Order: sequence, then structure tokens, then C-alpha cells
Amino acid sequence: MAKVDILNTKGQNVETLELNDNIFSLEPHKDLMYRYLDMQLTNSRAGTASTKTRSEVRGGGRKPWAQKHTGRARAGSIRSPLFRKGGVIFGPKPRDFNKKLNKKMKRLALKSALSLRLSEGNMIILDDISFDTPKTKSMKEVLSALDLTSKKVLMLLPYKEEKYENVKLSAKNISKIKVIIADNPNQGKTNVDGLNLFDLINNEKIILTKDMVKKIEEVLV
Repeated sequence: MAKVDILNTKGQNVETLELNDNIFSLEPHKDLMYRYLDMQLTNSRAGTASTKTRSEVRGGGRKPWAQKHTGRARAGSIRSPLFRKGGVIFGPKPRDFNKKLNKKMKRLALKSALSLRLSEGNMIILDDISFDTPKTKSMKEVLSALDLTSKKVLMLLPYKEEKYENVKLSAKNISKIKVIIADNPNQGKTNVDGLNLFDLINNEKIILTKDMVKKIEEVLV
């Protein structure tokens, strides 16, 4: 098993932790990572774009001018796409862009992303992080101690508890950090972030707590 140093919020080594090789030491499956990312980005599309056809635009049904003897081309309706403010040919209509991926493929893609981040040296594990009250200054001090002030950071927290909610609120006004509480309880699923591939690969550094590592190993093993 791979061993990594666990840091405190001051950037000091406090202990070492053995990571599950089946999650953190895999050869990244780049094809599955692409398919998961494609699914995630595609499913985020609203699919609400809509244009009006010639049957939906405003306008009379009267023939605009006589068929012959005017010197003009034939025209049957001012709602024709040939006219200004006429209907649109083959324009977008509301549609569902939803794609699916089975659970095993999703898990392997997430494992691949975690293994890739660890092999790059872009994963930091903390013993824990908690704030009594939300305070931007407290989060900036932690980032400074970890030498992450100028980095784009993703922080993963395990449970939807007040101390972690305070951490998330403390990062709200810092542009380069995103905090995810990955808890997914059976009740009250509103505002649950969830671990996802896009955030794992869209940030330079990943910060996990020791409890978050255990939670990942329980879910993805």
C-alpha cells in the first residue's frame, strides 16, 4: 500500500497513512475518464434553446401578393423562412441531452482521477480541518501554511456537519478554492455537492481530510 504524509492545518507532518492501492494506485483509465467527463458536461446542458417554426411565428395566413404579373417571386405566406421575422428552418427545439454511465464505470473513472492526482503529487491529506465560525481569514491562513495561495484548489470534506459547513462558508469569498461536502445522506439531499470527476481534474491541488479518505475507500472499494 502507498504511504502518504498527513499534515495539520499549519503544514506540519503529524503521521502517515496507508492508502488502498485499488483506489489510489491504479493505472488511470483515460477512456473512462473521458466518457464520465463527457456525460457530466453534457448532462449539465439545459436543453431549453427553442426557435419558432413558420407555424408558430406571428403573421397572417393571407397570400402577400398575387401569384403572377407582379414581377416578384411567388410567395404564399409572410411567415415563410424567406421573410424577415419568418419562421426558422431546422432551428433548435427543447430536448433532453441526458447521457448515462453505469456505476462500475463511474467508480473506475473516479478511482483513475484520484490515482492520477496522487501520482502527480497534487494530493494533500489533512488530519482534519474545522472552524468554529465562518471566517475567510482562517481559510487564507490554512492555504498560506500549505503554500497553496496561488493555486486552484479543491477541498473535499466528508460529512454535512456544522464545523465543515463553516469551512465551506469560509472559502466562499476566495476565488481559487472550491469546497465540496461529499456526504450523501438518505434524507435532506438538497445542496449536497458530491464527489465528481470534473472538479477532480479541473483543479491543480486536491485536499482531503483523513476521514474523507476513509469515506472514499468505503464507497469506491
